[in-house]
Amino acid sequence: MFPTTGHALELACGAGAASVWLARRGMTVHGVDISGVAVDQARDLAARTGVGDNCRFDVVDLDDGLPAGPPADVILCNRFRDPRLDRAILDRLAPGGLFAITALSEVGAAPGRFRAEPGELTAAFAPLKVIAAGEGDGEAWLLARS
Repeated sequence: MFPTTGHALELACGAGAASVWLARRGMTVHGVDISGVAVDQARDLAARTGVGDNCRFDVVDLDDGLPAGPPADVILCNRFRDPRLDRAILDRLAPGGLFAITALSEVGAAPGRFRAEPGELTAAFAPLKVIAAGEGDGEAWLLARS
């Protein structure tokens, strides 16, 4: 499902494993995270695996919104959810682009501030064509295309 060319944006990229995976497939990747330590680790991982030229990592506070950039062929959010970014994610996704998100969920777990409510991901990203989605054991996921 994931393309081998184009531009990817990873939100809350952490130490960069998924960004590097996308870059090794041939994509140009912009990873952002609030943690300077994580961004340094991501830059190091990209350099060590030979994809440093295909990756850019920046410290970004997503409370301020998505960073400026071109339309993304892939947007990836792993274990990160901020409903305030939903519209910006939909607007940034290129036509035919792929969106993948995993988040903590209330389904199979206790409610909490950072947990998605039942059905939240599919409702929030209803304009997209769902490829796969699910909830359970405290996690929710969605893979969809614009």
